[in-house]
Amino acid sequence: MNEYSFLMGIIGIGIGFALAYWTKGKLIAQRIKGAEDEAHRVVEDAKRRSATLLKEAKLEAKDKLFKMKSEFDAETRETRGELKKQERRLIQKEENLDRKHEQVERRDNELSRRDKKIQKREEDVRQDELKCEELIEEQKKQLEKISGLTMEQAKELLIRAMENEARYEGAKLIKKIENEAKEEANKKAKKIIATAIQRYAGDFVAERTVSVVQLPNDEMKGRIIGREGRNIRALEAATGIDLIIDDTPEAVILSGFNPVRREVARLSLMRLIADGRIHPARIEDVVRKVGQEVDVTIKEAGEQAAFDLGVHGIHLELIKYIGQLKFRTSYAQNVLQHSVEVGFLCGIMAAELGLNQKLARRMGLLHDIGKAIDHEVEGPHALIGSRLAKKFGESSKVVHAIASHHEDVTPSSVYALLVQAADGLSGARPGARKELLENYIKRLEDLEKIANSFKGVMNSYAIQAGREIRVMVESNIVSDEEIILISKDIVKKIEESLTFPGQIKVMVIRETRAVEYANK
Repeated sequence: MNEYSFLMGIIGIGIGFALAYWTKGKLIAQRIKGAEDEAHRVVEDAKRRSATLLKEAKLEAKDKLFKMKSEFDAETRETRGELKKQERRLIQKEENLDRKHEQVERRDNELSRRDKKIQKREEDVRQDELKCEELIEEQKKQLEKISGLTMEQAKELLIRAMENEARYEGAKLIKKIENEAKEEANKKAKKIIATAIQRYAGDFVAERTVSVVQLPNDEMKGRIIGREGRNIRALEAATGIDLIIDDTPEAVILSGFNPVRREVARLSLMRLIADGRIHPARIEDVVRKVGQEVDVTIKEAGEQAAFDLGVHGIHLELIKYIGQLKFRTSYAQNVLQHSVEVGFLCGIMAAELGLNQKLARRMGLLHDIGKAIDHEVEGPHALIGSRLAKKFGESSKVVHAIASHHEDVTPSSVYALLVQAADGLSGARPGARKELLENYIKRLEDLEKIANSFKGVMNSYAIQAGREIRVMVESNIVSDEEIILISKDIVKKIEESLTFPGQIKVMVIRETRAVEYANK
């Protein structure tokens, strides 16, 4: 029974599997058929849609083609219109060119005719010139026969007459221009110079030509000389200065080109005399110490001068050179005092003219810096000073003013002329400089000799201590206009022949006198 039930169970399971398989196959077949139907339907829809899209694309293409054709036609019509306009313009230009070409041809023909006429006229003019030259030559020969002079002699007479007339007219013109210029310039110049002089009060200076050391007694001379001259040799070797011990009572003279060394020697000798111990070792020690003190004094003097003028930024080496001017004299005038004075005068005149006062003072202070070393370097002190200033960084304006203050270089700025004027004022003021009597008399004689050497001069008189010369001319030889030329010639010759401080005024005087006598 159990086996039967088991077999029936297995058969039932097999039938169940078969029914399930059959059912599954049927369902799959139905699904396949449905999918095929769906695919067929999709294909049909796609065909209908593609046909529709194709029709729409054809219509759109036809529409675009139509639009492009319309646009092309419109552009073509516009291009044809523009081409027609350009064609008309070209035609007009060709017509204009044709007309211009005809005009040019007519002008060429006209110019050719004129050229022929001009050539003919030129030929006629050449013929006329030849005839004129022949007539002029004949006239010259006739004039030479009539006048008894050759052509060269007549030319010389004519040139002399024209030269005299030109000199006369030139002198009149010079006099007129000078009078007009002086009316304006003299007032301003006098005001500026007077203001500068009034605002600066300088000290009178004393003449100093040699350094002299006073001795307590004549016995000190022997101690200075020393045994077999060893002391004086040691002093001269240490200072580089010559000691002159002669019959001058209670005095020793120091001689040397270097003013700083001379000052060191003077101070050293004075200390040795005061101390009483004079021997070579002591001399060398004192000279060394005094040299250091003098260096400090030089630096302080230079710094004080720059401070008094308000000039800053000067190189330390230039300050030392400025201080060395304290021991240098020119025409018995202390060069450092003179430089400070020139600096003040430059600043005052620059202020009156509206220029840079500090720059002008700097130029005035440094203008004679070359005198600090002109005993060591060859050449004019102005050029030496300009090279020294340039070496230590001074500006080109300052260097030029230094170089040109004695006309070694032509002045090219207002500042350079200010330095010249201030230098002349400082040297020409009363008491600034002194000269030996022989030199003074010789200069007066030379002045009068130069003035008397000119034609028409009757007498000349040097006055105002040689700073002015008055020249009397003969009225029947020299005219009023010619005295202008004579005064300028005298000034030029004085400047070329003489050396003098400041300036010299030349006054030429012409006097006409009418004298009659009444008789009974």
